[in-house]
Amino acid sequence: FKFQIFKIMFKKILIANRGEIALRILRTCKEMGIKTVAVYSTADKDSLHVKFADEAVCIGKPASADSYLNIPNIVEITNADAIHPGYGFLAENARFAEICTKHGIKFIGPTPEMITAMGDKVTAKQTMINAGVPVVPGVEGLLESVYQAKKEGVRIGFPIILKATAGGGGKGMRVVWKEEDIEKAYESAKIEAAASFKNDGIYMEKYVEEPRHIEIQVAGDQYGNVCHLSERDCSIQRRHQKLVEESPSPFMTDELRHKMGEAAIKAAASISYEGVGTIEFLVDKHRNFYFMEMNTRIQVEHCVTEEVINFDLIKEQIKIAAGEKVSGNNYLPQMHAIECRINAEDPYNDFRPSPGKITVLNTPGGHGVRVDSHVYAGYTIPPYYDSMIGKLIAVARTREEALDTMQRALSEYVIEGIKTTIPFHLQLMENEDFRNGNFTTKFMESFKMQ
Repeated sequence: FKFQIFKIMFKKILIANRGEIALRILRTCKEMGIKTVAVYSTADKDSLHVKFADEAVCIGKPASADSYLNIPNIVEITNADAIHPGYGFLAENARFAEICTKHGIKFIGPTPEMITAMGDKVTAKQTMINAGVPVVPGVEGLLESVYQAKKEGVRIGFPIILKATAGGGGKGMRVVWKEEDIEKAYESAKIEAAASFKNDGIYMEKYVEEPRHIEIQVAGDQYGNVCHLSERDCSIQRRHQKLVEESPSPFMTDELRHKMGEAAIKAAASISYEGVGTIEFLVDKHRNFYFMEMNTRIQVEHCVTEEVINFDLIKEQIKIAAGEKVSGNNYLPQMHAIECRINAEDPYNDFRPSPGKITVLNTPGGHGVRVDSHVYAGYTIPPYYDSMIGKLIAVARTREEALDTMQRALSEYVIEGIKTTIPFHLQLMENEDFRNGNFTTKFMESFKMQ
């Protein structure tokens, strides 16, 4: 009965995104009997999500500001019942969510108020403190001067980290190891934050050494129910950009999973969170964990969670938006899954982007292999967007088996005409420290391509 109500409620969903996530959402909509509308820039006219959607509408020129970030064009082009923003672009834009609501279109995600509460990191941190969720020691509020930054750095104890309050992707972020370096770091962080986010607000935290980046997937409904769907380890990253994710974390214990899961539920419940989201934590070498931020959207690495608990998170998002309740049950990983992000980048040349035409493509398959990608032989990767062109996921009963499956799948993955990160991932799978689970977020600082 609920499903029938749901089908009547959402007859058509507009997918306000591109690439593999647009295709991923489209597939779930088709399985649920929901019509889809694809939007695309002129650079993406040959993309698969455009070809497979029930309707497709061009929304502008290649630049994101003229197309995928053009709110009026997206909202006014169709009579869709709901809009799914995917990740990136407008996924965490409170104004976009508010405009959708004003136009009578359901935004598949949290309310504008929830996005705002978690979007500003200083506000989010205070919200977590009030909810009793562990946070990294730091300064309350934004820094007002270099003098204050020096004074607080001495009080907290170096090393410290400066972060942009509106930041993401490592922009406006500086690690400072001694007092005499703080003035230069503070000024450069403010300049970069202003340029990247039009907000130069900077805050300070204690820098957690030898950290793991471990996040907890959560889901909450409109009725106050929240559950968690276990963890993902995202510690293999370069310049704060994730390269590999896995679940469960090789660093996790049953006790730590329970504590982090309860903290994540507490965090989401504190803002009555609606939708699927992720609570990101830093975990130190002693397994103390600290709230870092909340992503109020689906994550790139959601596939890892889906594989270890056999759960469609996009479908859950849509059902929650349509008014259904979450189960209230917490989920624990039953398998082991690893995801390698396949980027159009040259790992032998400082991971520089490598757009261009794909001349040859062979996609791996077989037991325990999943590929989420929007590219095909003959497809031209445009230079205007993120360089990720696919995600390769291997799943098995144990981490060792998953690593072996991933290594085999990578060896079958052939992409010619451009440079990709496949050679990097192949070397990573053979790295002794990685295979032994001996790594932190600093792993890539010492990793060298052979």
